[in-house]
Amino acid sequence: MSSHTNRNTTNARTSNNNTLSLDTFACAWCGLTVSAHAADGAPRNHCPSCLHSRHVLDHVEGGPSDCEGRMSPIAIAVFRTGDWMVVHRCVRCDELTSNPVRTDDNQLVLMRMAVRPLAQPPFPLEAFGTL
Repeated sequence: MSSHTNRNTTNARTSNNNTLSLDTFACAWCGLTVSAHAADGAPRNHCPSCLHSRHVLDHVEGGPSDCEGRMSPIAIAVFRTGDWMVVHRCVRCDELTSNPVRTDDNQLVLMRMAVRPLAQPPFPLEAFGTL
């Protein structure tokens, strides 16, 4: 995962030897001003409210992306370790990425995405009655 940077980033620094960096970005979907760090200090690249992001890194080629499209959250992936990841798809170029869920992400939105495959399976649920 990488930190989110774009043209709307603001920086604040202290004048002493300890440097405090307060990076923020505006959510591409809901407009919320978001800290580039979660409540626990971990870097974030998506909005904790709606989970949308901006396509600023090219995960296929590596390095920055010129796309800058909105990354829409489409699913939740869970690693064997139990860590949850938000899967995003760029609405402009269709690139897929995954980013760690952060402690202050909207739990209701996360749960809706996690149960969606069970609530809307790609087959009729009546098929289970004949098994």
